[in-house]
Amino acid sequence: MKFDNSFARLPERFYVRQAPVPVADPGLVRVNQALAGFLGIDPAWLESETGVHVIAGNQVPDGADPIATVYAGHQFGSWNPRLGDGRAILLGEVIGEDGERYDIQLKGSGLTPFSRGGDGRAPLGPILREYIVSEAMAALGIPTSRTLAAVTTGEFVYREQKLDGGVLARVARSHIRIGTLQFFASVNDMDGLKLLVDHVIARHYPDQIGSENPALSLLEQVIRGQASLVARWQGVGFIHGVMNTDNMLLSGETIDYGPCAFMDSYDSAAVYSSIDHGGRYSYRNQPAVAHWNLACLAQTLMPLFATDEDSASEIAQQALDTFPDLFLQEYFAALGAKLGFATSQPDDETLVQDFLDLLESNRCDFTLAFRRLSELAANAAIIQPLFDFPESFTDWLTRWRERCAQEPISEAERHDQMMTTNPALIPRNHLVEAAIAQAYDKDFSLFHQLTERLSQPFEYSPADEYLATPPRPDQIVQQTFCGT
Repeated sequence: MKFDNSFARLPERFYVRQAPVPVADPGLVRVNQALAGFLGIDPAWLESETGVHVIAGNQVPDGADPIATVYAGHQFGSWNPRLGDGRAILLGEVIGEDGERYDIQLKGSGLTPFSRGGDGRAPLGPILREYIVSEAMAALGIPTSRTLAAVTTGEFVYREQKLDGGVLARVARSHIRIGTLQFFASVNDMDGLKLLVDHVIARHYPDQIGSENPALSLLEQVIRGQASLVARWQGVGFIHGVMNTDNMLLSGETIDYGPCAFMDSYDSAAVYSSIDHGGRYSYRNQPAVAHWNLACLAQTLMPLFATDEDSASEIAQQALDTFPDLFLQEYFAALGAKLGFATSQPDDETLVQDFLDLLESNRCDFTLAFRRLSELAANAAIIQPLFDFPESFTDWLTRWRERCAQEPISEAERHDQMMTTNPALIPRNHLVEAAIAQAYDKDFSLFHQLTERLSQPFEYSPADEYLATPPRPDQIVQQTFCGT
């Protein structure tokens, strides 16, 4: 690994230097060979005994500068002034084939000064869930952290029961969060706040370097990124589960695949997280929560907007007021593409909402409904044995066909667009849970099958039926867990 560790060159109040804690007997689960190659890392080396020991935290590679970063955050709306990496170590940064900088972080790597009474470890199950889902999200084209590799530890962790432990090597354009900025503002460290703003702009938004108001430029960029990201989540039925400000990256990537899930039957109020008792982070609340989190970011940056508090508040509000329209533009563009539209018309929003209302009232599978619609665009019936529309959709389908006839694109072009926008395969919750259960019995075959097949979510053949089929009533997953 060829490291160039810019974050570790910031002042030491941004982090604590901390080596990962070695484990007893690490074993390889999987290496993401394509991602390794993109990052300039030899996959064969990662799969070697030395590479496994590096991922497990038993050996620090040359050039790494291991740190645990400090941050704060609002968790389920409640302020926590000091969080930080409690079970993660940032090894350092590498430069990808695209010339961009990428963090390599070990998750489940042991105690840090920020562990807050935890053990610093991760059960194997959440490690495998993050591997499967993060890589599936990447294949769906949604900005996300990635997984470089996963290993077992040869040790147990204790939650409600004794579980095998694991360590995940996570890759992101950075791990700098809304909560990172919140920490420095909360301790009135304005120099640190300014330094961090400049660092994030240089790293993620270099076209904003030299802007008249850097903090405002950063806020505007993050608002745009979050509007686009959450719209994409909504478009595939993804529910994050823990949209705390410490889990929202300033780079605009998805992070923290703890109690996340993909919807099966469409339910706008769907909640899966075992710790979300009030439904704060339900599917339908995600856009509003993103707006709330951005308001926290704006409040954090206000001292840098202007010296006068009223002026700073007005600047912040004007920026925040752009979010609803930005989100709706991104959302209806995404849903319009899923319906096969290349242009927008005034009645499209009603057509989209009527379709979603029918899905909800009929308890239709979200993913298969859009995929079946893609096939109807070309009179195909590949996925029809798994799903077809009930009679209650007849009038809506007539309206949809009439709307499609107004498009400037051909039927073949519409079909191609829809087939590369509406996946046939998603990480079905019951299959993810089955893969985890098998892994605890030392069988990783389903985990590998899911990881490999979900890398091509828009391709489907009858051999994939078990991956695309919704769960039986006895297979439905009601809750997911974060693993801390």
